[in-house]
Amino acid sequence: MSVVPGEVDTARQPPMTVPLRHFVVGTGFLLAGVVAGAVAAVGGTSGLGTLAHVHLLLAGWVCLTIMGAMTQFVPVWSGAALHSERLATAQLWLVSGGLAGFATSLFTATLASAPVFAAAMLVGFWTFVYNVGRTLLPQAPYDVTERHFGVALGFFLLVTLLGFLLAVDFVRPAFAGLPVTRADVVSAHVTLAVFGAVTTTVLGALYQLATMFTQTSLHGVDVPLRRVEEAGYPAGVALLAVGRLVDSVLLARVGAVLLVAALAAFTVILARRLLETQVDWTPMLSRYAVATAGFAAWAALALPAWVADPLAPAALFGAPGTVHLFVVGAVGFVVLGTLYHVVPFIVWVHRYSDLLGYEAVPMIDDLYSDRVAAADLGCFVAGTALLVAADLLGLPAAVAAAGGVLVLAGSALFVANLLSVIRTHSPASVAGILLGRSVDSSETRPDESAEPSD
Repeated sequence: MSVVPGEVDTARQPPMTVPLRHFVVGTGFLLAGVVAGAVAAVGGTSGLGTLAHVHLLLAGWVCLTIMGAMTQFVPVWSGAALHSERLATAQLWLVSGGLAGFATSLFTATLASAPVFAAAMLVGFWTFVYNVGRTLLPQAPYDVTERHFGVALGFFLLVTLLGFLLAVDFVRPAFAGLPVTRADVVSAHVTLAVFGAVTTTVLGALYQLATMFTQTSLHGVDVPLRRVEEAGYPAGVALLAVGRLVDSVLLARVGAVLLVAALAAFTVILARRLLETQVDWTPMLSRYAVATAGFAAWAALALPAWVADPLAPAALFGAPGTVHLFVVGAVGFVVLGTLYHVVPFIVWVHRYSDLLGYEAVPMIDDLYSDRVAAADLGCFVAGTALLVAADLLGLPAAVAAAGGVLVLAGSALFVANLLSVIRTHSPASVAGILLGRSVDSSETRPDESAEPSD
């Protein structure tokens, strides 16, 4: 693998601290969410605690990672300067502060404050949408990744608006007199969040990452499959969400079939990229392989369940008992694999890229520990397998608890490995990234008057 892929314009990236700050805070929510899930698996939390667990992982870890990744790679891939670094910092603290307060209000059942914290998250997410949207807007005509990101930004606007209304409904009826119920809005909210905002972003990023870091390109059957995914996936999400909102089985069923078919088409594309890879296997690709299997298994189970009844509460995430399969086994492993490249990539560019030719520098994949990466992968795979088995087979709570402990161990190893990259190689410390000023690569450049080494 090349040190820095030639397709990216690293001169366009924001200061290092901007995306890394999102990733560091996001990993904190990962640990908090996994702990909450492990406690929930043994019955240690209420129903609201389980809701907090879901938000810590999805709105916290996954969405903050998406926000940091878009802030980093939209300028890099699109060749445009980020609209505002200040807004990128503001979005992080609004979302993370709002989420921390919202989760606390759920855990403690002090729901009077929930709308306030939900409002902070709403403003933070809309700030993110505005900032990235303003960066993307002048870049037409858009490529496949940019088109997915644009659609995902629209989903972020909708899902956060519904989320705010649901938080208000905790303390004051928000849907009284309307033709929709709270349960209808929850179903639409989940659909737009998990399958809309999150998964649309994941698919768009993988079109770039899976080709770039396997050194392959779409060809043959990939091209019509991509057209199926691009047309069918957003339409499927929209129809499924609207069908669930208005209790229309027909709309929801058509949307569900489109969504599953489109995601299955993309899964074939991703599998072909991994099979045709021209580079050595890395932690990024290993986790993408697990995600590919997760997407395929989820689609096979979801299609008959959603055709039968896409409005059933048990089928909210697909077939009954597949929430961990999709959220952790598919989306989660994509996020894990991406972070295993993105964090070292950002640190490497700012610390070492300008030293090439002046002194020996490490490769990107040399910045983290291979042994720790292998250990966390084993924990994540084993833990996810136990959680999925417990969900699908109705196994005792002890099995789910064991799975949660393994995922927690994998999370701790994963976070430690990435933080070691920052601690050992970054021009800024972890504390400096969280609280300090922006750092860019110009601060680590060698003396330009020096003679390059041979």
